[in-house]
Amino acid sequence: MKVSLRSRAAPHGVAAQRGGTSSPAPLAPAGEPQLAAYAGFLQAMLPQQDKLIAPHRLGGERVWLKKAGPRHGMARYRLLGLVAGIFRLDLLRPVPNPGGEAAIAIEARRLRQLADAGLRVPRVLAQQAEGLLISDLGESGMGAQMLQECLEQAAAAGPAPLLAAWRDGLEAIARVHAGGAYLSQAFARNLVLCPDGVIGYIDFEDDPRETLSLAECQARDWLSYLHSTAALVHAAAPHAAGTHWHGVLAQGASDAVRERIAMAAQRMRWLRRLPRSRRWGRDTQRVRSAARLLARWYGPDGAQQLATSY
Repeated sequence: MKVSLRSRAAPHGVAAQRGGTSSPAPLAPAGEPQLAAYAGFLQAMLPQQDKLIAPHRLGGERVWLKKAGPRHGMARYRLLGLVAGIFRLDLLRPVPNPGGEAAIAIEARRLRQLADAGLRVPRVLAQQAEGLLISDLGESGMGAQMLQECLEQAAAAGPAPLLAAWRDGLEAIARVHAGGAYLSQAFARNLVLCPDGVIGYIDFEDDPRETLSLAECQARDWLSYLHSTAALVHAAAPHAAGTHWHGVLAQGASDAVRERIAMAAQRMRWLRRLPRSRRWGRDTQRVRSAARLLARWYGPDGAQQLATSY
């Protein structure tokens, strides 16, 4: 069973990269004959594909084709949007996905920007107004694994493996921010563990920088990751997780970002009292868990007590 990102990552994992290696090995660019093949494949397959996104085999390579689709609804983020509106927390407000050709253009642009920053994202292999062909983050017959799956597997093995995997996710976000960049929806499902141990990033159909400041975008990344993982962390080791949280943010977040997170923590305190019942929905439970952790970590004495632990 896969339970530790660090065991798979050595010696090229996220933790190791904090030493002498400043960036993961880049994915090899394609030559001109390959680019022509990718463009031809996209042109031929785009009208044939029914799904908005689907994997394909092109020779011995796995690729993904994304089609322009309708604008995504905000229903799945309704609670976060409500919280953002009530507490004047724009950094939590869901960013509209424009859908259609605009979403394709945004994703292609953002993937290229993040790749130019030395981050592990899918390569843009071919682009048309109505669709995008991108590489798979797996290699040598091995697939990439969503960090959410890694965390769930690690949680089954105990608090220590969970915390190690969870901290790797924090450090992956800090790595993005260190270069002045930001993600989009930094949920654990959009961080993926590549076969060589490097954590990559997917899903960029919207751009929060169009409506938010850089500090707000980066604070949003941290809070999105916490929102998607808080239930697991709170059930396993909330105090130790707080030590990791403050430790990574102390080194990987600017003062402006930490101030915005602290403000969000204070404004969200009452949400820790949301109903426990699962009949209120999974998103309610995630918001409740995140609010409980933030209240604990940013309470009157919480941050000071945690600060002495690292």
